[in-house]
Amino acid sequence: MEGPGQVNLLYTEVEDDLRATVRKLLAGRCDATAVTALYDGDRSVVDVLWKALAGELGLAGLLVPEERGGAGATAAEAAVVLEELGRAAAPVPFLTSAVIATLVLCESEGPLLGELASGEKTAALLVPLSTAPHTPLPVIQAADGRLTGTVTSVAGAIEADVLLVVADGAVHAVSAADAEITPVVSLDMTRQLADVRLAGAAGELVVADAEMAVRDALSAGAALLASEQVGVAQWCLETTVAYLKERKQFGRAVGGFQAIKHRLADLAIGVESATAAARYAAATLAAGDADAAVASNVAQAYVSDLAVLAAEEAVQLHAGIGMTWEHPAHLYLKRAKADQIALGTAGAHRARLAELVDLPAPR
Repeated sequence: MEGPGQVNLLYTEVEDDLRATVRKLLAGRCDATAVTALYDGDRSVVDVLWKALAGELGLAGLLVPEERGGAGATAAEAAVVLEELGRAAAPVPFLTSAVIATLVLCESEGPLLGELASGEKTAALLVPLSTAPHTPLPVIQAADGRLTGTVTSVAGAIEADVLLVVADGAVHAVSAADAEITPVVSLDMTRQLADVRLAGAAGELVVADAEMAVRDALSAGAALLASEQVGVAQWCLETTVAYLKERKQFGRAVGGFQAIKHRLADLAIGVESATAAARYAAATLAAGDADAAVASNVAQAYVSDLAVLAAEEAVQLHAGIGMTWEHPAHLYLKRAKADQIALGTAGAHRARLAELVDLPAPR
């Protein structure tokens, strides 16, 4: 049972069904070969996969209230989706559009939120991917409804129909067609970044007093990003264990060597701990618990580094094949490394956590 100040960390039957549905779709439509093709400039898998997730499964409106055309789900369900997207290294704008941009627009009253919920449009918040929830936001000039400025390393801008621009404490919606969007070669091409330039672009005011809404959305994004990182780590662990059970050396399975067992055991403990941290962050967010901010920073401070470790171990323990372009391990290493600095580094989250729990500064 849940008591005061407690949240439920167990997965519900609804969440298990959601996981199975998303995993089945990704297994059939998110082949590692198609994802790897992104690094050769072939992005054809992105639109097809997003239309399936957003339209067929209705995931674009997962966090949108039912009365506004969405599913009315919580962060707990969104976390399950992100775990599966992480397991598949899926190149879709779920985090940037269906989570961060959507949560900003939940404070708006116009039709744009409903258009995002239906999958008709996709949006991106115009901030660098590295922006931590408590750090300064980009400076965009606003004059007579026209917006001017440049923001670099924006995630989701390439796929977006609408850009959400923060200027003078408000959020303005700008058509992506009215912005100069320059894709940049990114470490993780499954979440390719872009530099965005506004040169007097017309903006529609969607949220007037928006700074708190924007920071809350970024904080929720950081909390739920941990679930994506858990999905990456789980894939790396499970795939590596399966490989080492089959790979033989000196007449026995490599996984049977004591040193390898120790490494896998340590990694398994780390993945379980990361899963618990990410699940708690999502559960507190879903419940509106007062511990949500602390949980989000704890999750990012731990899980982001653990996902990188899991990916590095996967590459190394797969030996020569793990270093090849044909094996998908590189997709997970790149996603883990890019996620490690997304929405704030682990160090930034530890520093924020110290402030939240009133930890004295070092002397």
